[in-house]
Amino acid sequence: MPSQSSPPLPLDASGGLEAPVFDRRRAWLVTALIVTFMVVNFADKSVLGLAAGPIMDELDISHSTYGLISSAYSVLFSLSGLAVGFFSSRVSSRVLLFTMCLVWGLAQLPVLIVAAVPTLVAGRILLGAAEGPATPMSMHALYKWFPAGRRGLPSALQISGAALGTLIAAPVVTWLITQFGWRSAFAVLAVTSFVWSGVWWFAGHDGPHDQPPARAVAKTGGPARVPYRRLLLCGTVAGSVASAFGASWAMGVSQAWLPSYLRSELDMSPGAAASVISAVSAFSFVLLLALSPVVDRLTRRGVSLRWSSGVPQGLAVMCAGAAMAVFPFVGSLPVRLALIAVAFGVHSIAFPLHYMTAAAVVPASQRGALFGIVAATGTLPGLLAPSLTGRLLDTASSESAGYTLSFVLAAAVMVVSGTVALCCIRPARDAGRMGVS
Repeated sequence: MPSQSSPPLPLDASGGLEAPVFDRRRAWLVTALIVTFMVVNFADKSVLGLAAGPIMDELDISHSTYGLISSAYSVLFSLSGLAVGFFSSRVSSRVLLFTMCLVWGLAQLPVLIVAAVPTLVAGRILLGAAEGPATPMSMHALYKWFPAGRRGLPSALQISGAALGTLIAAPVVTWLITQFGWRSAFAVLAVTSFVWSGVWWFAGHDGPHDQPPARAVAKTGGPARVPYRRLLLCGTVAGSVASAFGASWAMGVSQAWLPSYLRSELDMSPGAAASVISAVSAFSFVLLLALSPVVDRLTRRGVSLRWSSGVPQGLAVMCAGAAMAVFPFVGSLPVRLALIAVAFGVHSIAFPLHYMTAAAVVPASQRGALFGIVAATGTLPGLLAPSLTGRLLDTASSESAGYTLSFVLAAAVMVVSGTVALCCIRPARDAGRMGVS
């Protein structure tokens, strides 16, 4: 299938490249579609955790086996994100996102035919392979429609699709599971993915804001390129990966085990647990929307990305890690729930910001590939955290002790990751060294 290239930039009177016109209406239409894309993405991702209890009871599987099923999602997640990132300059975002969402729907079908551990594993592996590129490639698609000073809000909205996906999925999927059985949730999500793919095929197009800077073209006669080795070794990219790594560890634990923790350790009903998860997602959503206008405003006023985006993402992951370390030892239920909201909600700030800081040190022609690399390495916890938590639950002296160990481990990972991000992210310095400033 041929790729859809972006329209060429116009020339001004002197023969230089003009900045493309900002098409506000079309840009926000694409944003709305991509937010919906992310809602579907995270609903698909969350369904296994929300259905964990009924699935483990019906199939008579242990915590460790369930943890391995959950981790199967990440077997190809990072690899596919990396591979698709390198093709993103050759294949249009329209084709990439359409294909991904179509496969999401297909991945939900095996378990509807045969409900067994092998089909659950196969479905999660296929889903992970198709969702691995989702966040970086949809962010890349958004950046094609917005100039640098306007990317904070759409980036936050794109990432907030994760919070909205969980906010919507938790009560809806729980209701489907309770009323019609856990298979019904997989069926509804398959249909939803197919519908979105059809809408995107007719409405999704690539924007004009993915061209190289005019001065880079003037100096080199073509798009500036930086060796990927240099990009990956620069502090800003390493710090961006670190913040994503810490935030993804919390997300991996949350999606796989938080519903079970709320039900088994806090004695909540499925509906009450779903309400808590929705509340945490709503808190995350509010934080993202409150932060993004501030980041855009600071950027347009000339505040460096280190202070507007680098420091906040490092502090957010560290703060969430501190709450993660404390809440298992708090006796008061309201205080524990408040700390759970901080532990599993505040880290989300890092996701849009780490893309902004990474994008600042890479030429536009290499942005999709770098986003794929950053996502592939930053999301490795999705492979590690669920299975490790399941192993701790089965080997600890009690289930409660297993949960406590897993949360303390997550806290350590998050605090270290946030500290690395705080110390290493220096976009202005590293962009100058790369020659893309």
